Amino acid sequence: MATRQKLREREVSGETAEEVGQQAMSPALIAAGASVALSWYYFFARGDRERGLFVGLWPPTILAFASYFNQRQMRQRLDTITQPGTTIKRTIDSVMGNN
Repeated sequence: MATRQKLREREVSGETAEEVGQQAMSPALIAAGASVALSWYYFFARGDRERGLFVGLWPPTILAFASYFNQRQMRQRLDTITQPGTTIKRTIDSVMGNN
């Protein structure tokens, strides 16, 4: 019985972490892709190499900020789930969003 419950907790928490990651990274990926396209436009189409290189530095910065905020959000959720004195049922309900 306890093993099944642990497996369920792992499955639920894995799905939640993936959902959190997808929510945070989707706009960042779009912004990073757009800045790459803008960089190519400036560098090749307009011939402004300096501006193209400058804009080309944006994607790693955008993705780094998105990763930071994603980790921060997951850490906050983990802290609320693993507070001292919480029961297993309450933790599962919190992870599944039934709270």
